[in-house]
Amino acid sequence: MVFSSRCVLSLLAALGLAGLSGCSLSDSGQLDEENEPHFILGKSRVNALDYSAAIDAFKDSLQVNPHSAAAHYQLACLYDSENKVADPAAAIYHYQEFLKLNPQAENAAVVSQRIEGCKVQLAHAVISLPSMPASQKLLESLSETNRILQAELDKLRASYAALQLAASQAASRPALPPRQNNFSPNEPDNFVPPPDNTVLTGKKSKAQKSLATGVRAKTHVVAKGESLAIIARKYHVSLASLQAANPGVNSSKLRVGQSISLPSP
Repeated sequence: MVFSSRCVLSLLAALGLAGLSGCSLSDSGQLDEENEPHFILGKSRVNALDYSAAIDAFKDSLQVNPHSAAAHYQLACLYDSENKVADPAAAIYHYQEFLKLNPQAENAAVVSQRIEGCKVQLAHAVISLPSMPASQKLLESLSETNRILQAELDKLRASYAALQLAASQAASRPALPPRQNNFSPNEPDNFVPPPDNTVLTGKKSKAQKSLATGVRAKTHVVAKGESLAIIARKYHVSLASLQAANPGVNSSKLRVGQSISLPSP
């Protein structure tokens, strides 16, 4: 009669338990963990690369001996490998059980590191990271925004530099001299200016003709380039009397077309 491997292992386990007179299931922890038939079967299936069947065998070994640190370790390794049956949560559980049952294990530090590594794998599986196209698009958008802001900043810097240059040039430019009046402030009140140049040419101005005929104009319309001193000379009056006749007139701000009152003879 042909028996399956599972039946043979179950029979061997039953015989082993029967050989222990008066031993309960809790006493099975005294068995040599790695010599337990299900454990041996699990190791052979790992060598055959049949990882799913190996997991079933090691779970059966834990059913026989719940305190088998070796079975927990083998299950943790199978669940921790991407080439086998990746399950970070299950790997963490079996690694922790292994350390509880065998805290003085030589590879305890390595097991602790693997627990942290499985936690990282588990976190990556839970947190969905943005896809590469979306990340690339976001990066391009940020780069374009940065380029625009940099261009605006360059314009502002150029404008500020131009303003600074203009202010520096204005500060270094010499001040304009005060405007000179066409008459001397030291002239006496009874000073009568010499006749106009038209006398030298033999031509008389309209004002001179009026004086010659005994008719004096009452007002004078300011022409371009004329000042109170020039007007006083035209009419052969003193500058002081002309200024007295026009008390509201600013001699330095005459306008073309402005009417100037002439003093009485």
